[in-house]
Amino acid sequence: MSNAETDPDVWGNNAVSALEFLKEKKKEEELVDNLTAPLSDLPRIDCAFAYGSGVFPQPDNNHTSPTKEVPMVDYILGVSSPVEWHSQNIQQHPNHYSSWLAYFGGDFVTSVAENVGVGVHFNAFVPWHNKTIKYGVIGTETLLRDVSTWQRLYISGRLQKPVRYLVDHICLEELNESNLQSALCAALLLLPSEFSEEDLYATICGLSYTGDVRMFFAEDKNKVRKIVQGSASKFQDLYRGSISNVASTGALQLPTVFGADLQSRVFQDDSMSSRSSLLSSLPSSIMQQLAYRTGTKFDSTTAGYSEISEAVLCSKEGHAKMVRRAISSVVRASSFRQMVSGFLAAGGINAGQYVAQKVIKAWRSRQ
Repeated sequence: MSNAETDPDVWGNNAVSALEFLKEKKKEEELVDNLTAPLSDLPRIDCAFAYGSGVFPQPDNNHTSPTKEVPMVDYILGVSSPVEWHSQNIQQHPNHYSSWLAYFGGDFVTSVAENVGVGVHFNAFVPWHNKTIKYGVIGTETLLRDVSTWQRLYISGRLQKPVRYLVDHICLEELNESNLQSALCAALLLLPSEFSEEDLYATICGLSYTGDVRMFFAEDKNKVRKIVQGSASKFQDLYRGSISNVASTGALQLPTVFGADLQSRVFQDDSMSSRSSLLSSLPSSIMQQLAYRTGTKFDSTTAGYSEISEAVLCSKEGHAKMVRRAISSVVRASSFRQMVSGFLAAGGINAGQYVAQKVIKAWRSRQ
C-alpha cells in the first residue's frame, strides 16, 4: 500500500506534452467562455457555476446524435440581494418568469423561494441563442450557510459533484473544500471496510439524493452511476486533496496506483476511534439530527461532538444506518419544499413540461 500524501504517483498521473496541455487549456477556455456568455444578459452576480449533463456528458447522452435532445445547461447564481436582483431581472426579462409570478415582483419571488422552498428560485426553459438554459438564483448568505452546515443539503449537495465555476467573487471554490471533506467523511461512514474507488464516488454523489422525493417517480434510477461514470476524472480531481488528507492519517489505505482503475480496492480503518473522528467531522446539521436520534443534547463544542459520536457508535442501529437516516431526513424535507416551490415558480405549463421530461427519463431507466 502507498500513502497518498507522500507519494504523488499513487494517483497514476501521466505526463502530458506541452502541446497537449495547451490544447486542453484552450479547449477549457472556450468551454468556459461559452458557458459564461448567457450570464452577460443578466443583472450582476457574485458567483455562478454550471453543472449537469449539459456541462458534463453522461453515458448514453450523446449531444451530437440527431435522435437525442441537447440537455438544458443548468446554472446556480449567487447574488447579494435576491429581492433587488429579481426586481431588476423581471424588468429586463419578464419572459423568464411565469406571468403571475412576474406580476407580483421580486419581493414575492424571493418570498416563495425562501419561505416555501430552500432559498433557490429557478427559471427553466429559458431560450438563449441556440440552446436552452435553466438558472437558479440564491442569496450568497444562504448559499454559504448551506455549504458550511448542510442546513438544506441542496446547494452543498450540488457542489459535492463536479461543477464549472464561472464567476467567483466570494471565493466559493475555496470555501467548498470543507464541504468536500465532510462529504468524503459521510461516504466513508456509509461504506464497508473494503470498497472500490467507483463505490466511493457513487456514495458521495448519492448523499444529496438520499431521501429525495423526486427519486421515487421523476429521476433516472441510474442517475448516480451515470454521473460518476461520465465524470470519473473530475471526481478524482475534486476529491484528491480530501482523500490525501484522510489517507495521511492512516485511516485509508489506497492501492499502489490510485485513479487508474475505478474498480481498484480501497481499505479503511473501521476502528471506533477512526469512526468517531469521521463522525465528528460531519456538519452541524447532521450532528443535530444524530443528537436527536440518540437522545443526546446537541453541543457544537469538540467535547459535545465527541459525546454525540460515542452515542452513535454505541447504538444498536449501527452508525451507517443512523448517518444515512440523518442525511435522508434533511434531504427529504428540502426536496419536498423545493418541489412545491418549483411548481409555484414555474407555473402550470412549464412545471408540467419539466416534470413530464423527468418522469419519461425515469420510466425509461426502469425498462
